[in-house]
Amino acid sequence: MLMTEKLSTIGPVLKQPEDTVLLRDKTQKTRANIFLQFLRFSLVGGSNTLIDVLVLNMLLWLWPTNNMALVLLANSVAFTIGALNSFVLNRYWTFRRTGYPRFYEVARFALATLAGIACNDLLLWSLSEVPHPGTLNVTIWTNISKMIAIGGTVLISYTVMRLWVFTHNPGKLAMTEAALPDDYGSGVVALPQTRDAYGSLPAAPGTWRTTRSLSVVLPAYNEEQAIAATVQAVLETLTHQVKDFEVLVVNDGSTDHTGAIVADMSQRDQRVRLITHERNQGYGATLNDGFDATTRELTFFMDSDGQFDIRELEQLLLSITTYDAVIGYRLNRQDTWMRKLNAAGWKLVVRLMLGVQVRDIDCAFKLLPTHFLKQHPLESRGAMINAELLYKLKRAGCTYKEVGVHHFPRRGGRATGANLGVIVRAFRELFLYTRQWRREERAQA
Repeated sequence: MLMTEKLSTIGPVLKQPEDTVLLRDKTQKTRANIFLQFLRFSLVGGSNTLIDVLVLNMLLWLWPTNNMALVLLANSVAFTIGALNSFVLNRYWTFRRTGYPRFYEVARFALATLAGIACNDLLLWSLSEVPHPGTLNVTIWTNISKMIAIGGTVLISYTVMRLWVFTHNPGKLAMTEAALPDDYGSGVVALPQTRDAYGSLPAAPGTWRTTRSLSVVLPAYNEEQAIAATVQAVLETLTHQVKDFEVLVVNDGSTDHTGAIVADMSQRDQRVRLITHERNQGYGATLNDGFDATTRELTFFMDSDGQFDIRELEQLLLSITTYDAVIGYRLNRQDTWMRKLNAAGWKLVVRLMLGVQVRDIDCAFKLLPTHFLKQHPLESRGAMINAELLYKLKRAGCTYKEVGVHHFPRRGGRATGANLGVIVRAFRELFLYTRQWRREERAQA
């Protein structure tokens, strides 16, 4: 007993050096993130300044004036137009916010913009009263004063944006990536951060059941660092929540040990099945082969890279009794700004061509009846597969619900969605199949 007490006493002391290192690393990482954030803010500020100055000079060129009041009015208009650019780029790039703008963000940004206009106009007016060489006309001196005024407000603007405009609303309980709904309406609980021997999050004790059987399709390409943890998490979670299920891992010609890892797991658990492509065929082909092999009532698919938590499937299962399909959309998407930009452009093109209007087309977290996939086989073989699935749901008159799911950094491997070949193939399939499907629609009409 005395020995136990003594060991428990010295335990924290032994951890101090490790905790100190972790704290120091965290502090350094925070400083680096703030520096990069300010750098992005400065780049956005450069584009804002360019827009601001160009609009101001255009207005002064169209309506030349020596009246300082009119100059300040033109400055206010130019500042406002630049501010709109600032809102979009700073929200989605500088401060990494996702989803549609919230009311409090718009309201706070409007107040910050009004304060910025007042500050900018005041500095501009003050500088106009400063003696300057008589050889400088009003437009040139206005531009010089404008640049000085912008430089004088940049730090204030950054502080306001970071600490007030684009921060989580303190008046509401925000659900972050570290929280999940407790009973989906009454509160939030923190996700356990400790992982099991496979590296997966431990399954929460199931308090619900579904009598419908389920097929889980996991496409995998060079995911040896994450595949075991993903499959194990699916098995542990669904064992307590679904009466009958199977896990289909489609290995799309991986060149690492993905296939061997899954083959070993399938030998130890008959619920795991491995489908192998001898060569890489693409994301759409991988999902299609998984869908063709499903044998249960419902089909759910999710990526194998550890960016989703299988326990959030509960939300989809609760809604599938009311809707024909349930599709996820990523909360706080953990991808690079370039991939987010590509996704926004793709979403716009798909909406224009196929009429599909959802928050997140390519979110790999969807649940739907297996018979729909059998009756409406998917044709695309590349990254356009999700757009086709949503289009065919719409064309068949199916109802669907969108559910927010959390998105985590990859556990390993490398994303291929931004590959130029993948993008070109997706657009080529989009144009070819859109033409084909319109012909089919006209024929049916």
